[in-house]
Amino acid sequence: MTFTNKVVWITGASSGIGKHLALALSQYDCKLILSSRRSNALEAVKQQCDSPENVYILPLDLANTDTMINIAKVARDAFGRIDILVNNGGISQRSAIIETTVDVDRKLMEIDYLGTVALSKAVLPHFIEQQSGHYVVVSSLMGKFSSAYRSAYCGAKHALHGFFDALRLEHDKDNIKVTMICPGFVNTDVARNALTGDGSKQGYQDEMTANGLDVDVFVGKMIKAIQKEKYEAYIGKFEAFGVYVKRLSPRLIHWLVSRSKVK
Repeated sequence: MTFTNKVVWITGASSGIGKHLALALSQYDCKLILSSRRSNALEAVKQQCDSPENVYILPLDLANTDTMINIAKVARDAFGRIDILVNNGGISQRSAIIETTVDVDRKLMEIDYLGTVALSKAVLPHFIEQQSGHYVVVSSLMGKFSSAYRSAYCGAKHALHGFFDALRLEHDKDNIKVTMICPGFVNTDVARNALTGDGSKQGYQDEMTANGLDVDVFVGKMIKAIQKEKYEAYIGKFEAFGVYVKRLSPRLIHWLVSRSKVK
């Protein structure tokens, strides 16, 4: 797969992985639709792109699932089609289960899972009509195995894998592809913006995230995984091996993660 003449819609495009993916893809011969809640930040990303005239700004809030059908129509009309939907938008969480209110669990599911599902369903009829389409879903290694202090986040990311594995099976006949991107630690503001037990932001960077992959290195690997139409891609440093360790022994991955410095 190449990006030539493709229309790529990226959520969570105002910062972090989404922003750097937009900047990288702007060097290809493709058109971009950039979405997040912050239109001013999206406009700033647009102006940094190689060809701003090929970038369309479309604000959205993943928590507002009832707006997705109309937003998808606007996205389709922007350039006449959508070829790739990069479901990157979402939030993280850092708190012990006993200290985490159910409202926080609900918010993670509403944004990271239901928001992504609602948007993907809104785009699905278009993909079926054109008999092609590619969902790229930024999940996490925490969608494959879990870590302490991320219970709500792990639950939402695990749910994404269940849904999109089913979508891939149902719509293989429609030439619709699904690539699950599973980052490990990437040096972005994800930890600073993560919700704590009462729903407030953590507000500071943690050591493991700060020492994670450079975001541009991550994006380069992500782009290669999309081009290869991989079903799943595990992108990180040593932590990516946790996926294979869990397949070998769930007890062993429990032992390893429980002794790590992850907080």
